[in-house]
Amino acid sequence: MKMFSHGALVMIGLLAHVLAPVLLLAQSGTQSGAQERSASAAARARVDVQTLTLQAQIDPQAQTITATAQITFIPTENTSSATFELNNALNLNGVTDGEGRQVMASRYQEDQSVRLTFPRPLVKGQSSTLTFAYGGKLTGQEESPVFGIKFAAIQAGYAYLMYPARWFPVSDYSVDRFASDFKITVPDSYRVIASGNSSVEKSAAGMRTERFQFTNASFPGSIAIVKGEPKTVNSEGGVSTQFYVRESSAVVQAYGDEIAKAMVFFGGIYGLPVKKNLTVIETESGTPNGYAAPGIIFFSPRGLTLPVSQKLVANEVARQWWEALVSPTTRNHMWIQNGMARYSEIMYLESLNGASALEGEVHDTYVEALTVEQPPLIQAGRLEDYSPEYWAATAGKGAAVAHMLRGIMGDENFQKMLKAVPDRFAWKSINTEDFRKVAEEFAGQSLQGFFLQWIESSGAPELKMEYTVFRTQKGFRVMGKVSQDLDTFRMPVKLHVETEGNPEEKTIDVVGTSSEFAMETFGKPKMVTLDPKGSVLRFDNPMRVAVAIKRGEQFAEVSEFSEALKEYQKAVDVRRNSSLAHYRIAELFFLQNNYQSAANEFRESLNGDLDPKWTEVWAHINLGKIFDITDQRDRAVNEYRQALRTKDNTQGALEEAGKYVNEKYKRPPSNN
Repeated sequence: MKMFSHGALVMIGLLAHVLAPVLLLAQSGTQSGAQERSASAAARARVDVQTLTLQAQIDPQAQTITATAQITFIPTENTSSATFELNNALNLNGVTDGEGRQVMASRYQEDQSVRLTFPRPLVKGQSSTLTFAYGGKLTGQEESPVFGIKFAAIQAGYAYLMYPARWFPVSDYSVDRFASDFKITVPDSYRVIASGNSSVEKSAAGMRTERFQFTNASFPGSIAIVKGEPKTVNSEGGVSTQFYVRESSAVVQAYGDEIAKAMVFFGGIYGLPVKKNLTVIETESGTPNGYAAPGIIFFSPRGLTLPVSQKLVANEVARQWWEALVSPTTRNHMWIQNGMARYSEIMYLESLNGASALEGEVHDTYVEALTVEQPPLIQAGRLEDYSPEYWAATAGKGAAVAHMLRGIMGDENFQKMLKAVPDRFAWKSINTEDFRKVAEEFAGQSLQGFFLQWIESSGAPELKMEYTVFRTQKGFRVMGKVSQDLDTFRMPVKLHVETEGNPEEKTIDVVGTSSEFAMETFGKPKMVTLDPKGSVLRFDNPMRVAVAIKRGEQFAEVSEFSEALKEYQKAVDVRRNSSLAHYRIAELFFLQNNYQSAANEFRESLNGDLDPKWTEVWAHINLGKIFDITDQRDRAVNEYRQALRTKDNTQGALEEAGKYVNEKYKRPPSNN
């Protein structure tokens, strides 16, 4: 939970290292970004990579890599060209085919791609081989293929080269599965971590070559270069986890135990993992909090904090099944991978903390899912990788689909489906139709309408109910109507009736824009609630407020303050007394040094619904800071003391308030 937004994301410096072309290596022209991406995408002919054989020498002191990558693939159509992606910081020295002939290659900096034109057309279905010779410097400061996020860096004491960095030629990123055979040479004082069976080959001049063979089709293209011996955590369930950390040694035991619990839990649901005992690599600032490869998890220092981030651990562990073992056929089906990884988080927290945790996590996931209305999930390939919209759709809405499907199928049948999918599609790709067929098998009914509604269509309903209670000879009858605005919508929805006796429930079918219902009860109804546990992804006023605030937070993260303010104002328009909406508006004004407006909004927050509760303590603290900045020390101390009286220590609030009771808050220096 974040109490205070501190501005923009840290963006990586944009330094493109694209040197002059060598013989038969032509460089692209200077088209506009949109035209260049469109031209490159249009030129891409699908190839199905079978194996990647890589020989690389990595020099941590010089921060360089020199490599040769041999790629064996099968064309999926007759073609004279193909496109691969390769990090712009790496210089492509040449490409040859299986007969040793040079292949014409053009670099496109906009999408970090290499367009190949073959001397002889390739025939659909006939295996072909290409050899790429390349190298360069990867310090972590270069332009990343995923803007603003580091996925590769070679440092003097360590290195990490993750698959999204495109540190080797990549076909059909995150979709085209491949087997691999890596030979990595490093100075003898280092060792290499990679996916697959490993062996060591000593060579001359103090260098060490390690070989890693991964024989199944997956995404084994992430490695780390480390020094020293690992810290090993042996946990219950016979799970052993190795850690290579620099700054986070104090958290090793706790994270090792949590990883073991998650491995055992998911193993019971999904079956055998890719690898039982994982290796954890600590990366550095600017990298994702977590990233999973077969048998490996990369955590940033921010991802290795106490208390243990159970959600982060669960998500990355679950990706040993939902990515390494099973992945989507195209990025349009990425909801299966990311949605099931996210829903795995929810199931894990449910197993630890019960039904209340389930409802809370589902609500937060639904809020995220509703921040993006377009495109439909089946068109998720249009979304930018790692963008908030990408995660909201593929992970948030994907998990929402899984939870609603669970509600339709029932827990027992849903669990059977979860076991069957990784079992039947192990080491393969899967699409939405494949997933639907397995679900239908265990549900015992057609789910075509469900998948059309939530995967191939956009939007979510706003359910409205009106009803009347009648007395009957045997008790009472509730008669009513549910209306909503999506004409093709159909969904079973629970109706909960609180009576003078025991509560009663019934599932009704909401079909089209108006659906009538009738329900008999023994006790006199006191309250009738539709969808009492919030199981259906839908809008209502509280959800509109939460969604607007979430969108505002996303804009604030990248310092788009005017857009953030518009979203927060939408929340206030729906619920005038939303403490969280006023608090977020106050944050924006505070960041822009508009202290009077910030103070007004913090007061509005204190006068609101105080939901969530932490808004009270932090509004007092920030009012105290404003009074300190404006040289009103007595008023500042009064606010800090009011904060202490709340006894709410959310994110160290009481320590913060106690600190400034005794010393004046000082305005941070301006960066202007």
